[in-house]
Amino acid sequence: MAKTKKNRIETVMNGGSHVVILGAGASIASTYRNQEASGKRLPSMDNFIELSGLEDIVEKVDDKLKASNFEILYTNLHNENPNSDEIKEIEKRVSEYFGDMRLPDEPTIYDYLILSLRAKDIIATFNWDPFLYQAYVRNHGIGEPPYLSFLHGNVAIGYSPVDKRSGAAGMTSKATGNFYAPTQLLYPINQKKYNSDEFISTEWARLKHFISSDATKRLTIFGYGAPVSDVEAVELLNNAWGSSEQRNMEQIEIIDVRDEDVIRKTWKGFIHSHHYDYVNDYFESSLALNPRRTSETYFQHITPITPEEMFSENNPVPKDFKTLKELQDWHMNLIKAEESHKEK
Repeated sequence: MAKTKKNRIETVMNGGSHVVILGAGASIASTYRNQEASGKRLPSMDNFIELSGLEDIVEKVDDKLKASNFEILYTNLHNENPNSDEIKEIEKRVSEYFGDMRLPDEPTIYDYLILSLRAKDIIATFNWDPFLYQAYVRNHGIGEPPYLSFLHGNVAIGYSPVDKRSGAAGMTSKATGNFYAPTQLLYPINQKKYNSDEFISTEWARLKHFISSDATKRLTIFGYGAPVSDVEAVELLNNAWGSSEQRNMEQIEIIDVRDEDVIRKTWKGFIHSHHYDYVNDYFESSLALNPRRTSETYFQHITPITPEEMFSENNPVPKDFKTLKELQDWHMNLIKAEESHKEK
């Protein structure tokens, strides 16, 4: 028979992992809903120079190196002299611009996202901003959280090469006293060399472990455009996931504001036939329609015990919470069901 909301809450399965990959669009969506605490805007590569306050540096750059796209500009400068004063000042200002960003007190999409997944899942982000990490910290202790991976470094995350562990940037390990040095953010186009940086290599290894696993049944790509400048990243994702024929039963979900035809073309290597969902709004995604039960709903749809089970009722999270506590409290019935399942 079809599942009710109560059934959705109480049905907890051990199997099935959900991988979520975040691009700039996810952070923009989160801060569009609730503005960053100090009013800072998240830049794109085309308005990065202006918003990050780099115009005075760019004015002094040789005309042959100038570019309106920040990534191209940085690449030109790096190729000319990777140790120049301009490079060092740009890296400093970019780190400061993102490092000062703070989530607002109100619940953001990142808070919803952290609470929507469990310890069998992972969120991997290409973003430099600290929002995902801040959401993770302030929702700590509300159920078992998902794993995180920071694929391009992050202003909030540092790494200790001695401990081979990451932690809050600029802090020291309570266990060993070793320092978590800030991670590198900027790389020239086509020279990211993910395997050459120990921290980045570790972050990618964690994601590849999840994404290549047969246990992973859902893959959500949220606001990531797979830019042509980051060929290496897309290739790594493709190789880890495998061909669309190999993953012919898994469900791909894309949350993006671009036209669906563009989305299908961008991610055609991942999509098998009709096994994908495309939405423009986070609150229409599987993460919001059945938080903490995204894999359960996958199995109930793909391998239902009865035909009626395919048409079970969703358990959507309300999107109008005013406080973080209200959002956290709403998830407690789901978390209690998970804890009861573990005790059996």
